[in-house]
Amino acid sequence: MEEAHRAELPDLSELLRLDPYLSPHAQDLRRRYKLFEQRLAQIEEAEGSMDDFTRGYQHYGVQTQPNNGLLFREWAPGAKALYLAGDFNDWNTKSHPYTKKEYGKWELYLPPKQDKSPAVAHETKLKLVVVTAEGAELYRISPWARYVHKRLDSNTYDWVHWEPLQPFMHQHTHPKTPSSLKIYEAHVGIASPEAKIATYENFTLNVLPRIKDLGYNCIQLMAIMEHAYYASFGYQVTNFYAASSRFGTPEDLKRLIDRAHSFGIAVLLDVVHSHASSNTADGLNQLDGTDGCFFHPGKRGLHAQWGSRLFSYNSWEVSRFLLSNLRWWMEEYRFDGFRFDGVTSMLYHHHGIAMSFSGSYGEYFGMHVDEEAIVHLMISNHMLHSLYPNCITIAEILKEWKDEEWDMGNIVYTLTNRRQGEAIICYAESHDQALVGDKSLAFWLMDKEMYTNMSVMIPKTAVIDRGLQLHKMIRLITHTLGGNGYLNFMGNEFGHPEWLDFPRKGNNESYRYARRQYDLVDMENLRYKQLYNFDRDMNCTEDKYGWLSSKMAVVTDANEEDKVIVFSRAGLVFVFNFHPNNSYTNYCVAAPAPGKYKIKLDSDAEQYGGEGRLDADAEFFTEPPSLKEKTHTMKVYVPCRTALVLANEDYAN
Repeated sequence: MEEAHRAELPDLSELLRLDPYLSPHAQDLRRRYKLFEQRLAQIEEAEGSMDDFTRGYQHYGVQTQPNNGLLFREWAPGAKALYLAGDFNDWNTKSHPYTKKEYGKWELYLPPKQDKSPAVAHETKLKLVVVTAEGAELYRISPWARYVHKRLDSNTYDWVHWEPLQPFMHQHTHPKTPSSLKIYEAHVGIASPEAKIATYENFTLNVLPRIKDLGYNCIQLMAIMEHAYYASFGYQVTNFYAASSRFGTPEDLKRLIDRAHSFGIAVLLDVVHSHASSNTADGLNQLDGTDGCFFHPGKRGLHAQWGSRLFSYNSWEVSRFLLSNLRWWMEEYRFDGFRFDGVTSMLYHHHGIAMSFSGSYGEYFGMHVDEEAIVHLMISNHMLHSLYPNCITIAEILKEWKDEEWDMGNIVYTLTNRRQGEAIICYAESHDQALVGDKSLAFWLMDKEMYTNMSVMIPKTAVIDRGLQLHKMIRLITHTLGGNGYLNFMGNEFGHPEWLDFPRKGNNESYRYARRQYDLVDMENLRYKQLYNFDRDMNCTEDKYGWLSSKMAVVTDANEEDKVIVFSRAGLVFVFNFHPNNSYTNYCVAAPAPGKYKIKLDSDAEQYGGEGRLDADAEFFTEPPSLKEKTHTMKVYVPCRTALVLANEDYAN
């Protein structure tokens, strides 16, 4: 589960009334909110407004002037001198010095050429030459670089000046914020059946239409911020303002987002502000030759588990850099919001390493909590929702147990255990579950038989039958009972048979598992199409009835002996029979209103790989409530390992 964050902190007295368990921490909450207000006031006093403060990308890096002159600005407080070198000056490391300004800032102006063209042309390679306090010369990339690229014969990236004469212009507006958020989590590089790095163009042409067909209204793109090490899954960012060049150009990414908007699909960026790559040649680490600059110096600035650097969130220029970074992706690429990665690492001085969280409120307060990071997250959320009111910001029930051993009460508790008013995104599988070392949801259920027994031309084995039915039921109960939004990791919608592993030394740089086999869905003789069909119709049914945007479900039955869960939400009745063998002919289920109910989604339908044991036109009528029950009930036929969604035809949407 992931939490969807809101812009404003509710009135504290109202918050404590809604959740009295927070009362022991009221003083901490007041102090944090006061720190947040003080930071806002400081920004407005020093910078004029939050709007001005968060437009650092219009001031730093390379700025083209009206006369085609180029103004270069950097923040490198520990540097003794700064120079610009590149193709434009034959890599002369001393011919173009920056002028030192106040507060560790540096500036260089290059007038236009005689023909009025810029002194540095589009796609020119550049480097910052940093002279340290000790006199050493370091080659660095501007933290504000908008495009970086690596030659095939190089291990590090080059800063490439990106200023096309005809930049891509977005044609479509931001889609309306969906009331029911259905997120398709995706990685551009693996979005192809081919064993190679796929492109933005491939995603635009071949994957977006599938996402639209499936009924997802939001995409969460991973690994977009440039990262030198592909196998880091995009979580070791080297260049925060550069869209990864391994997938194509910045203009290609803009086309992808614009095309998604044309489909009415919002696009979120998986943003990594929790840490940064420790690379020096093409990252932020030791930019000015010191151990600090963007990061905490010493041990506090090192993430022991990830081997990365940790930002100094209280630093004025670091705050400008990170907040401006969010606005850059919103303004330049027109993303619709963000999913913040690694928030646990940000919140605690221990970064969650070797910690087992119980969910107690006490874990969120105390000396182990990094309040500088908390305030930074509060400022980030406040800024985004103040400047972009429609911006979306977002901060497993299966184990290796036999389904006979699944506890119905525990499933219900896990999916409904959230605070009142807390918006939650739920998922049955995210990228974490698909990574090598774990297994995809489908592989947990069907294992190696997925390679041999998924043909519709042969009878289903017991393993395949169990896997198909439970895969659908797990997705549906997560979708309907779990929260206010649903997330699916690419490929899970059709039961992708393999885990995810990026090319690295440990697998001989193989791309075999760094791909998604979408071609399996197009093979009519395989059962992957059946799982895909269910996912599509599950989303389409939600589109009609809107359970994700409705109030929390009312659970009316969690029968451990029968292995049955029944609940109502958005006027619908949901019935799940997890029993591996027992089907129930006249199972009594509660209904929220009297009338005639019909099946709107049946996981046992043949087009979904089921047995087709129910009549799609079957009607179920409620019975008057007894004095004992005081609720309307109806008797329903529920086959084993089947989930049903029933709607009241007398109140049909």
